[in-house]
Amino acid sequence: MGSSSTDRRLRWCVASPACLLFAAAVLLAMPGLTAARTRRYSFNVTMATVTRLCVTKSVPTVNGQFPGPKLVVREGDTLVIRVINNINNNVSFHWHGIRQVRSGWADGPAYITQCPIRPGGSYVYRFTVTGQRGTLWWHAHFSWLRATLYGPLVILPPRGVAYPFPKPHREVPLLLGEWFNADPEAVIKQALQTGGGPNVSDAYTFNGLPGPTYNCSSSNDTFKLRVRPGKTYLLRLINAALNDELFFGVANHTLTVVQADASYVKPFAATALVISPGQTMDVLLTAAASPPSRSFAIAVAPYTNTVGTFDNTTAVAVLEYNGVVTSAAALRSLPLPSLPAYNDTGAVANFSASFRSLASAQYPARVPQTVDRHFFFAVGLGADPCQSPVNGTCQGPNNTRFAASMNNVSFVMPRTSLLQAHYQRRYNGVLTANFPAAPRTPFNYTGTPPNNTFVTHGTRVVPLSFNTTVEVVLQDTSILGAESHPLHLHGYDFYVVGTGFGNYDASNDTAKYNLVDPVQRNTISVPTAGWVAIRFVADNPGVWIMHCHLDVHLSWGLSMAWLVNDGPLPNQKLPPPPSDIPMCS
Repeated sequence: MGSSSTDRRLRWCVASPACLLFAAAVLLAMPGLTAARTRRYSFNVTMATVTRLCVTKSVPTVNGQFPGPKLVVREGDTLVIRVINNINNNVSFHWHGIRQVRSGWADGPAYITQCPIRPGGSYVYRFTVTGQRGTLWWHAHFSWLRATLYGPLVILPPRGVAYPFPKPHREVPLLLGEWFNADPEAVIKQALQTGGGPNVSDAYTFNGLPGPTYNCSSSNDTFKLRVRPGKTYLLRLINAALNDELFFGVANHTLTVVQADASYVKPFAATALVISPGQTMDVLLTAAASPPSRSFAIAVAPYTNTVGTFDNTTAVAVLEYNGVVTSAAALRSLPLPSLPAYNDTGAVANFSASFRSLASAQYPARVPQTVDRHFFFAVGLGADPCQSPVNGTCQGPNNTRFAASMNNVSFVMPRTSLLQAHYQRRYNGVLTANFPAAPRTPFNYTGTPPNNTFVTHGTRVVPLSFNTTVEVVLQDTSILGAESHPLHLHGYDFYVVGTGFGNYDASNDTAKYNLVDPVQRNTISVPTAGWVAIRFVADNPGVWIMHCHLDVHLSWGLSMAWLVNDGPLPNQKLPPPPSDIPMCS
C-alpha cells in the first residue's frame, strides 16, 4: 500500500511543473549539486576616446570600456564569448589561467592556437571552467594590444560551497595596469625597427585610473575604494601591466593573502605585496573599527633589476571610510604605504616564500612525486648581430639588436596556427620538434656572461606523450643583466616545488624541494640571478606556449611551446576545431 502511494506521488510530481520546480530548487540548494550554466558574453572590439594625463586618444576597447567588462562564472560553468573585431588591427583573446581542458582552440594566443581575428571578422570562444575558482583575467594576445584590452574573470565556487576563509562584506576587482601617452603599438614597432629598448609607460593605473601623483591627473582620475569600519573586503588583484612587476600596499592596513592564480593558499599576512604581470592574488582587507583617519593611500610602485630604463613612478588610489570625499589637495598629501625599494630582491624572495597550497581534504595538493622528463631552461636576454640595421642604426648593446631566449633559442612566431598544424599533422615549414632540453653549451649562468651573447632563432617545440610528468628548472642568466622573468604556462597550472639564488645545483637543491604543499600557479617569476623549479602533468592535449609575461621580452622571442599528444581514450584527444575558427590565409 505504501509503495503504491509513493508511486502515485512520483507520477503526480513528474506531471506537475510546480513539483518539478520545487524539486529542482531543493537540489540546487544542496552543496555540490548546483547545475552548471552556460554564460554568454559579447565582445565588440571598437576604438573609443580616452583621456588620461591630459592626453586624449583613441584606444582599442571591448564594448567601449577601459578596462573591459567583468566576466563572472561559477566553477563548472561554460563560457561562450562572441568576439567581433571592429578595429583596424588583427586581434585575439586569451583567458589567462583557464586550464582549457580539451578546448585548446579557445586559448587565444595568435598563431599558437588560432590565427588572429581579422578586421571585420568574428570568432566564438567556448570553454568550460573545470576545477578552478578565484580570480583570473582575460586580455588580448596579439602584439601589445593588451595595453587596453583586458578585464577580470571571476570564478565563484558552486552555490552552497563556502570560501575557505571568512566571507567578505564585498568583493572588488582591482586591475593594475600601465598607461602610455603614445600608442603602445607604435612604441613596440619602433623598438623592433631600431633594435633598442622600447619607450616606457607614462603611468601606472588602478582600474584604468592613474591617480593624483601624476601631472594633469585629477581626483576624477583616482580610483576610490569605499569601506565601512569593521567590515572585511576581498580585493581581487590582477597585474595587467605590460612590462612591470609591482609592489602593492595600503597605508596603515595589513592584508591577508588567501589565493593566487585561482588556487587557494594557506592564509598569511603582509603589509607589502609583489605581483608580477599575469599573476592574480586575492587578499582580505579588514577596515579598522576606529580608523585614525578617514582616507588612506593605496599605492603601487615597480620592482625591477633591469639595467635599462623603466617607469620609476608611484601610482596612488584611495581607501575612504564611510563615503568621505577626499579633496584633490588631501589626495596629494596622503602618507604612502611603506613599499620596498625598486630593486629589493630580498623583499620579493621573502614574500614569495610565504606561499603554500591550502592542501586540505577538500582542496588537496596533487604534487607529482616522480618525474618522467626533466628539463633545464636558461632564461634571459641576448642579442642579434647588426647585419641589417634599420635606418642605419642598431640601438642594442654594443651596436647589436636586443633579443631574448630560452636555451639560446629565440622563438619565431609562425604565420599559421601551431595547433592547426598539429591537428592536421602538417609540421613541415611550420615547426620543428627539437627544442633543447638543456643549454647546448653550459656556462656560469649567474656569473660573468660568455663572450658570445648572440641567440639562435626558430619555431621549436617540445613534444610530450600524454600524461607525462614534467619538471622544468627555469634558470635566470646574467646576459645583458640579471633580472626577474615572470613565466606563464598556457593550458596548465603547475606546482612551484623549489627556488633559490645562484646557479641551480641538482645534487643539493632537489633535496630541498617542497613536495607536500607547494603553491600552485600559472605564472611564476624566475628570480633575479636565481632559479625556480616547477612540476606539472601533461594531461591536456594541444600546443601550449610558455612565455615571459613582460611583453617586451615576449616581443624579443622569450617563449617556447609544449606539444602534448593525444592520449589513448576518447576523452584524452584534441577535438576538431570549431567551424568559425579564423584562417591565416
